[in-house]
Formats: sequence, C-alpha cells, structure tokens
Amino acid sequence: MITWKNNDRKSIGTSAATLGMRAMTFVALALGLVFAWSAGPSNAQPPTMHDLAREAQKRVVKIYGAGGKRGLEAYQSGFLVSPFGHVATAWSYVLDVEPIVVTDDGRRFDSKIVGFQPALELAVLKIDVDGLEYFPLPGKGDDPADSTTWIEPAIGDPVLAVSNLFGVATGNEPASVMQGTIAAVARLDAGRGNFKTPYRGKVFVLDLIANNPGAAGGALVAPDGRLVAMLGKELRDSETGVWLNYAIPISVIKTAVDDIVAGRESVVPDESDPILDRDRSHNLETLGLVLVPDVLEKTPAFVDEVIAKSPGAKSELRPDDLLLMINGRRIDGQASLKDQLRRIDRRDKVQLTIQRGTQIIPVTIQP
Repeated sequence: MITWKNNDRKSIGTSAATLGMRAMTFVALALGLVFAWSAGPSNAQPPTMHDLAREAQKRVVKIYGAGGKRGLEAYQSGFLVSPFGHVATAWSYVLDVEPIVVTDDGRRFDSKIVGFQPALELAVLKIDVDGLEYFPLPGKGDDPADSTTWIEPAIGDPVLAVSNLFGVATGNEPASVMQGTIAAVARLDAGRGNFKTPYRGKVFVLDLIANNPGAAGGALVAPDGRLVAMLGKELRDSETGVWLNYAIPISVIKTAVDDIVAGRESVVPDESDPILDRDRSHNLETLGLVLVPDVLEKTPAFVDEVIAKSPGAKSELRPDDLLLMINGRRIDGQASLKDQLRRIDRRDKVQLTIQRGTQIIPVTIQP
C-alpha cells in the first residue's frame, strides 16, 4: 500500500497543472500558425472578375485578313497557345490570305498558317515573337498537381467570352469581354443540316451573344481564368433564321493543336477521324460527276462524265464543263474542289459557277 504525503500531492498537482498549461499554449500556437498560413498575408486579396478578364485579354489577339466582298468582314479573333507565338483560331475565309495578327499591346505581326483541321474548323497560325502570355492547354488529367488539368464545364456555369467582336480593337485596345453562362451541351448536328458547318462534334451552347462579326476564334474562359473553349463562327439556321451561339470545347481541339504546333499534323484531316464523318459530306460521287484525270499539281476541274440520273445530271451539267466556283469560292484545281465539297453537308445544295464554251453559267445542284 502506497501512502501519499501532503507535500507529494501538492507537488504532483502543481506539475500536472504546469504541463496542462504548456500543452494548451502549444495547441494555441499551432492553431494560430495554421490559421495564419491559411489566411496568407493580411494584405492579399483574391483576384476580381476584372483581373481575370484582363489576364484573358492579354492572351487574345486580333486577326485581319481576306474579306470585304459581299459584306464579309475581314477580321476575326484568336488566342495564343504557346510561348513561341502559336495562335489558335477558327478556320474561315479570313485566312485565305496570310493574315496580320495584332497582339494586346498593339504590335502587328505577319503570320503564316502552320496547320489547319477543316473538320474541326480550326487553324493554327505562327507569329515571329516569343515570351507572350498564353493559355496553357489542359493536361491529361493524371497529375493532381497539374493546374491545367481539364475540368469539364457544366450547364449553368458562368463563362467569359473574349474576342475582337465588331473589330473595335484595332490597335492596343483590349479585346471585348462578354459574361454569360453555358446553356446546354450538345452535338452540333442537332440542326439536321440547316447549319452551314462541317463540324459534327460536341459544343457548348452559350447564353451570350458569341456570333457577332469578328468573334469567331475567340476564347471562352472559366471564372478562374482557365481556357475552356474556342468561340465558333457565325451560324444561322437557314430555315428559321435563328442564330446559334456556341463554342467548341478545348478538350476536342487540344490534340489537333498540339500536333500542329509539334509539326505532326497534316493539313489533310485523318480519314479515320470520327468527328469528320465523311459520309455526311458531299463528294464527286454524291454529285454524280467524274472529272478528267488528276495528273497535275492543279489539274483544272473539267467534267469528263456526268452519271445518269444523278444530281449533276438533273442540273444539266455536261462533259467538258469547267467548274470555276463553288458556293462563291474560287476553284483553282481539283484538290481545292474536293476540299470545299468536304465542308458541305450532303443534305445541302451546292452552288456552282461553270464555264461552258464562252459562257459563264450558274448551276445549283440539289441533293
């Protein structure tokens, strides 16, 4: 049996109280350090929407090229995707000439087209400048530390559309910014052939006016500054007149952009690409035309034979007709004719301008 003396009890009680106070002090100090680390510097402020929009504007460029005929605008938008001057933009008639690229600070650069993917309505330009701020493309998603890992936006998420709409930013004026939301996520072929575009993949339908002239090729940005999509071209339903505001997700075009920047991508789309869906595009067979043998670099598009009872025969095309234009665009050889046909939905009519002897004749082929 152990007998405690009063002095011993008093000494043990004092030691326990001292240890308890020290433990409480240590916990309080630890919690204070945690809170101080979490809060950061007392003067640190989270970025505002204005800050995020301004950062996005620095990465968006203005593009000036072909246009001016039949009311076509000679400008559109693009965004930097590498520190070496690579610019992603929408493939369009504006790029029929080597376009001028104007950066956020007003500098103007000659550019060259280093690759394009018509099935995605995507082109990549290159300007001779390094070190500009750019949008990093999303990573593969297997690295938790990768800040560019793709996070799929959802219906109702807020977004910012940054572009050179209406061409108002001609020099060092910043690109325009519109705020809206993602209204729907759908495949573009829901239009059932009324929309004039070869793209048949997923799009974000936007609750903001993103189809203004010049907005095509601009950047769709999440509230945290991430690039999430490329603004699509002006698109209107030919039957109802309804305009569609849409953007192509970066997850769709990322691989093509990476391949073009790395020099791995051909300008001719991959035949196995499911997005291209060639069965839905026009070709010489759907029109019922056989051309003369293609033996030159730019063999003229002379008709050699018209298949009986085909759409071409119903339109009264004849052998020896020379195809000059298709849907208002000049044909400089059989390759360009086939390329243009690939961009026209099989369910849509084809407008041709032909030369027959000394006559220039417009012809409409109904599928």
